[in-house]
Amino acid sequence: MTNSEILRRWYSEVWENGNTDAINKFFAPDVMAEGLIPEMQVGADDFRDLVTAFRHVLGDIKFYLPKVVEHEDWVSAILHVRTFRADNGAPLEVTGQVMARFKDGKIVEAYNQFDFISLFEQLGQFPQDTLPVCMTGQRLDWA
Repeated sequence: MTNSEILRRWYSEVWENGNTDAINKFFAPDVMAEGLIPEMQVGADDFRDLVTAFRHVLGDIKFYLPKVVEHEDWVSAILHVRTFRADNGAPLEVTGQVMARFKDGKIVEAYNQFDFISLFEQLGQFPQDTLPVCMTGQRLDWA
């Protein structure tokens, strides 16, 4: 199995199927992924909590990896996530990227980028057009 295939299985088994017990099958011990939460590295236990939290507010999750580049022990992929809001069924689409290094069939290093602003806009937790508004210098105010 190639590292690209392992990465696809990570998203399928853990994120799409919610099998948090499989995390240790994909992550080497003590691996800390960077980029998902600013200023914080995410380990296996954090992923268990993160997957559980996302699956609580979202419906069925489907990950698509339309562009994948594999070079030696590194894999980089663009992510397209399709799901829906658990509360009202409204469809959601979000993008991201991942770059991971593999050793002996497990992720030993990972760097992520995920469009949380778009996700939280679609969930109704951020106002629409959050990024353009913030780029004008305006502050977001919640009533």
